[in-house]
Amino acid sequence: MPILGVLTGDVVGSQQIPDKERLRDVLESALALVESRFQARSDRYRGDGFQVALPTPAQAMTAAVLIRSALIQESASRQTTWDARIAVAAGEGTLPAEGALTDAQGPAFVLSGHCLDALADTDRRLAVALPDAFADPALTLLTRFADDIIGGWSRYSAEVAYHSLLHEESQQSLARRLGRAQPTINRRLAAARWPLIRDYIAFIDQCLSEVEP
Repeated sequence: MPILGVLTGDVVGSQQIPDKERLRDVLESALALVESRFQARSDRYRGDGFQVALPTPAQAMTAAVLIRSALIQESASRQTTWDARIAVAAGEGTLPAEGALTDAQGPAFVLSGHCLDALADTDRRLAVALPDAFADPALTLLTRFADDIIGGWSRYSAEVAYHSLLHEESQQSLARRLGRAQPTINRRLAAARWPLIRDYIAFIDQCLSEVEP
C-alpha cells in the first residue's frame, strides 16, 4: 500500500451554529482548496464531518491548519468561533478508484478515525497519529501547545495565518493583499504566534514524510 496523509475531522458545535448554509459553504470551499492545492481527495459525512486523503503525507498538517484557519476567519464573533477538530495521520492506505472515501482502506484511515474519536472526549482540537514504529510522545506534546495557540486565534489572526500558508510573501505584500497597513499585519501575525506555528507545521510535516511501510 502507498503511504498517505489522512485528515478526519468534524466542525465543533455545529448544531449550535445558526447559519448552517454559510458554514457548509465555508467548509466545502476549504476542502476544495485543499483538494486543488495538494491533489487530495475529500469527502463529507454525518453533516459536519469530513475526511481528506493526501498523496503526500508531508502536506497533511499544512492542510489541517488551512482548514481550521478558513473556518475561524469566517466566525461571526470571538464568542461564536467556528472551528474543527482534526486528527492528522500518516500510514499505509488505498483509495477507491472512484466514489466516497468511506470505501478507502488501510491503517492510515483507522489511525485517523480512532484519533478523532479520542479527541471527542477532550477539549483539544488537533492531534497527530502515527504507526507505532514512528510514534513519539514529544509530537503529542508539541501538538497540544500548537493547538492551544490556534484555538485562541481571533478571526483576524486566522486570516493572516490562512494567507501566509497560501502565499509565501513579505508582510508588505500580505498587507497589500488584505488591504491593511503593514504594522497591522505585523501585529496580527504576532498575535497568531505565526513564527512558532509556521515552524511547528514544517516540523510535523517533516515527521509525517518519514513514515514508511
